[in-house]
Amino acid sequence: MDYGKFFSFRETDEESRPFLEHVDDLRRMVIKIALTLVLAMVGSFFFRGFLAAFIQKPLLLVDPQGAGSLQSLGVADSMTISMDLCFYAGFIISFPLLLFFLGEFLFPALQHAEKRLIIPVTAASFFLFILGVSFSYYVVLPGTLAFFFQDAKAMHWVPTWTVRDYYSFTTQFLIAFGIAFEMPIVVLILVRLGFLTSEILRKKRSIAIITIFTIAAFITPSPDLMTYLLMGVPMVLLYETCIFLARWVEKPGKEAELQIEKKNTLLNPDISCKL
Repeated sequence: MDYGKFFSFRETDEESRPFLEHVDDLRRMVIKIALTLVLAMVGSFFFRGFLAAFIQKPLLLVDPQGAGSLQSLGVADSMTISMDLCFYAGFIISFPLLLFFLGEFLFPALQHAEKRLIIPVTAASFFLFILGVSFSYYVVLPGTLAFFFQDAKAMHWVPTWTVRDYYSFTTQFLIAFGIAFEMPIVVLILVRLGFLTSEILRKKRSIAIITIFTIAAFITPSPDLMTYLLMGVPMVLLYETCIFLARWVEKPGKEAELQIEKKNTLLNPDISCKL
């Protein structure tokens, strides 16, 4: 079996690299990502009190006494939950570098003009990720917590949540929205690399919408309809934005093709006569 085919996407027309070189590049990328995450987590640990208060703030909007009523049922909950918070915080803080290392691994397969796009694309990805997390934190999460809080009361139950369940729910909620808002970057990269076109995006709109809401159903931590719609609808709007931006991304490629055709016509006038 030719294992080199697994890394064929990194090959260029001018250069074909040995399989072991690809593996070595992959190993270096994984090491850099791991070290970056660990350092970001260690730095975040010194701010675990601030992170805990930040995550509890949406609950205080629903119930001013809510944070005080969170129950810690495990002996080591304070440490294990702190480590979880630091992991998610470290992931968010180091997100631009993680994307840059991933793009660096793909450099051999990119043209010079495309290499220059890696920093703007990384910045845009980080912006969209933070936008998704912020949208979830300030708009969706408070309403979701309020819904479950009032729903528990409607069932004549006392909404007393454990620290572990609350922090697990909220952090997964925020990260899910952050990842969902990365869709435009993924689509535009596929368009830029030639795997998708604006025409395909338009024709597959109905399938894409069904897929978006299906994915939203899986990654939404909450099963209520309102949260489901608050994740699905923005993703559909982002998809429509992708269709518009895809036309702009395709322009350089189309202009280049026209220039090549003109040069071929000038060099081979017989071609234009036959046409």
